[in-house]
Amino acid sequence: MIRTLVVDDDFMAASVHRSYVERVHGFEVVGEAHTGAETIDLARSLRPDLILLDIYLPDMSGIDVLHTLREPEIPPVDVMAITSAKDVDTLRRAMQGGVIHYLVKPFFFDTFRERLEKYAALRTRMSRVREADQVEIDRLYSLLRAQEGRGLPKGISAPTLALVLDVVGDAGEELTAAEVADRAGVSRGTARRYLEFLASSGSLELTFRYGSAGRPEHLYRPVPSPPSRRR
Repeated sequence: MIRTLVVDDDFMAASVHRSYVERVHGFEVVGEAHTGAETIDLARSLRPDLILLDIYLPDMSGIDVLHTLREPEIPPVDVMAITSAKDVDTLRRAMQGGVIHYLVKPFFFDTFRERLEKYAALRTRMSRVREADQVEIDRLYSLLRAQEGRGLPKGISAPTLALVLDVVGDAGEELTAAEVADRAGVSRGTARRYLEFLASSGSLELTFRYGSAGRPEHLYRPVPSPPSRRR
């Protein structure tokens, strides 16, 4: 199992990322951190294989955390940046710090799963190679490349998508498309289209409620976190 530490200052986002990790075969979450200092402490004590690192943390930048993680006294660990930071300077500094992937929020479970699966394939391949020639090195690097053509489909915009995700995530209860439309300030048709897309991509969970007429009412909620494991 690839032992993973989830880092995000937003408790809801951390919970969603935890649930995503637990849905990918071969991965397990060994802890959550919500500050930079907590991340560094847990990296020392838990010795995870992989850290999913948010850049915007309340006490220090994730870039500063990344640099600290590279100090000799910290156990070696791979880092994947998961952030809303899109500026080139942050991206450059993250690359210089050795992040294996840079995933921009919001994203979907399929995209997240692809990144983890490619990382797992790279670890497996490297464990079987004692010395790599240029062909093998090129093959190893190719394992980290994301598939092309996985952008948002026509009619789905990132800002509205993030808005709908926030509305459902902040609700604390299941919502209908009409309720999401009212809270997000969009039409019911728009809310329904985005909710169906989020449910199909695994970012939201769809349930049904049957009324007296027997017609099912669609309800949406965040994907629940799996039960924590006793250690």
